[in-house]
Parts: sequence; structure tokens; C-alpha cells
Amino acid sequence: MPVRSLPVRPDLAQLKHQAKDLVKAIHAGDPAAIAELADHHPEPPDPAAVKLFDAQLALARSYQATSWPRLVQAVQLVDAIWADDFEAVRDLVTRNPALIREPVLIRLDSNWGPPMTYAANLGRNQIIRMLHGMGAKDLESAGGRAALQGKTDTVHLIYELAGKPSLDRWTLAGPAYTLSVEGTAVLFALGARLIRPDGRVDSNTMEHLLGTDSRNPPAKHRILEMYVEHGFEPPDTPVMALHRGRIDLLEAHLARDPQLLTRTFDIADIYPLAPACSRAPHTADLYTAQGTPVHGTTLLHIAAYFDEVEIGGWLLDQGMDPDVPSAIDADGFGGYTALFSTVVSQRNFWVNYGKGQPDEARFTRLLLEKGANPNTRASIRHRMEEGHGGGPLREYRDVTPMGWGEQFAGKIFVSGESLRLVEARGGGR
Repeated sequence: MPVRSLPVRPDLAQLKHQAKDLVKAIHAGDPAAIAELADHHPEPPDPAAVKLFDAQLALARSYQATSWPRLVQAVQLVDAIWADDFEAVRDLVTRNPALIREPVLIRLDSNWGPPMTYAANLGRNQIIRMLHGMGAKDLESAGGRAALQGKTDTVHLIYELAGKPSLDRWTLAGPAYTLSVEGTAVLFALGARLIRPDGRVDSNTMEHLLGTDSRNPPAKHRILEMYVEHGFEPPDTPVMALHRGRIDLLEAHLARDPQLLTRTFDIADIYPLAPACSRAPHTADLYTAQGTPVHGTTLLHIAAYFDEVEIGGWLLDQGMDPDVPSAIDADGFGGYTALFSTVVSQRNFWVNYGKGQPDEARFTRLLLEKGANPNTRASIRHRMEEGHGGGPLREYRDVTPMGWGEQFAGKIFVSGESLRLVEARGGGR
């Protein structure tokens, strides 16, 4: 059975209920529950004789904890840090000094880190000072997480605790990923560099900025301009102008290239200076996307993918066909319009997750108002990104925008409001 992962803020009451439910399921003869007991209990008892403490141990092991008390301790420590409860954190760490070095969420793949780094995510400065005084050494990761979360006062505190070191190793990638203007600014102010000593751009940071699943165009534009202010020379391409939100530069490109409004762009064009994003070692990787695939698409599709509504409006005002199709590959997949890219998109993920803008269908509305056909058909290949579950390459044949949204495997990427608007304009399946 696969192991579980604690969420960023676990709920102890929920874990206790899980343990009780596991006992009931084992006693009822549920095969999955019995298999979980066998997989995670070091000495699994006969199912009929299972007690609550057996289920708690198996559950704790499934969460990668050594024991139920250790799992409880992890949740208590998380709760104390969230509550900024200085005394509770000190008591827990005093009773078990090993906690100061271990991931708070137990799992080794958690970026939230040991107690001091976890506290830095939340800007708990008093707790950070206390943990550092008790021997915590994870200052670099703590500083990075504070910058990622835009906690500028905490970044300054950690910088002081670390002895005002050179920030050559304090990457700008964290605040790039979260599109934190504040975090980027504070790292630059303390001496962080985007341009490496050999004169090349830090590709890791560019990959995090251009490939982020966050959607906040104004913040992204400002961060890119900060990069320019600190020595970055962006490629003079239409897609980079789009990333920067620079309509003036797009106007210049259109003046030089009358075919710009029908031209399609590949992955390498869309993610310049970001090798991990633009590299496609296998054909299937071209279709792996945070929403509708972006490889082989026009500027209008790309604007929809990155939620650049203002640029989308400008493109349409220049006479761009709202039904301009993406490229069609050798197997006949492609030909979808930007409307498909708004029905299934990364922006919808954040809206459905409860952290997006209220007008979830603004790009869909723009396209329909400009005459986009709600019944265009296309065939699309798509594979979910690893961060969103991964999985096999799926094929959606001869679908309309509504069919694309209704059949799409990752429902959290689908805009219900967009589907409603498309249907109201006569869109069918």
C-alpha cells in the first residue's frame, strides 16, 4: 500500500477518526484495510484481535512516522507554530531535542522543513529566534521559505542570525515560483544574484518563474522587470514580451511580422532560458501541461494559458481570429482554439481551490464576445503534470470546448462558469 502524506496543517481529530475507522474496517473484513494493517504494522495481529493501538501504529507508519505518539507530536508542533505559541514549541522541542532537525510534517519530501524552516514560512520570528538559540541550523532553507512566502521581516531576521552571509546560494527560485514580488525584492536587496559569475542567467530561477503553476500576471511582470533592473537581458521575442506584459513590445513585433497573429510557437519558444520546462525528450512530454497543452499554440492560446487577459484583448483588437487554431501534429491531434484553453486551465485550478479571482471565466467571456465559435471540434492529447497527479497520456478525440471540459480527467482544472457561458452561446457536446 502507498504511504500517506500529512497536509501542511494536519488535523489531529481527523487522524484519530481515521484510526477508529481503520479498526472498524478491519473487523468488518475489508480487504484494503487488512492489507494496510499488513503493510504498515511491524507485527500485524490477527484481524479479529486488532485493537485501536494497532490501527494507530499502522496509520502512523503509513504517514511515515515511527509511532502514533510521534505522529501526534508532529501535529502538536504544527499547531503550536501556527498559533505562534512560543511556550508550546519550546516545551515540545525541549522534551524531544531531535525534533529540531526533523521535518515537522515527517515526510522527507516536504519543503516546509524542520521547525525553524516551518516557522519561517509563517513569519513566526520569536519562535525562529528561540529555535536558533536551541541549536537549529537550517537557516538557509528557512530564509528561502520566508522569501518564497514574502515574509520580508523574517528574511532580514534570518540573514542577521546567519551572520549576514553572501547570498550566492540563496536562490531567487522560491519567490519566483510563488510570484512573490516582496520576496524577490528583499533577496535582491540583500545581494542575491540572477546572473551567475559566468554571465549566464540562473536557469533554475527562470524555470520556477516561467513554469510556475501560480497565476498572477501583474506580479510576474514586476518580477521580470526587477530581473532586468539587475542585469537580465530578456530575449527579444513575442512570447517573452507576453511574459513581461509588454504590449508596446508586442506592437513592435507585429509591425515587423505581419504573420504574428497566426504563427504558432513550440515549448522552447514559450519557456526561453528555462531548460527543464522547454526540454521534451519524449513526444508525450509535449502534451504534459497545467491545463490545455500549450505546445504548438498561438499567442492567443499562450495568453489564455498564462491568464494574460489584457494581452488577449489587445491581440483580438488587432484583428486576431478568436478561432485561430493550434498546430496539428502528424497524428492529427491539435487544431483547438483558445476557448479550449480557458475551459481547462491552471487558473481554474486556483479558482476551484478557493484561491483564485472571483471572475473565473473572464477570458472565456472575452473570446465569446469577440465571436469565438462554441462548437469548434478538435482532438487533443494531454498528460497531467507530476505535481498534479501525473498519469498516462490520454486522448480526447473530436471534442468541442464543452466536451473537452466535461471529459477532462482533472476536474479541478475545469471552469464550470466557462462551460455555462459556452453552453449559453449554443455550445454543445
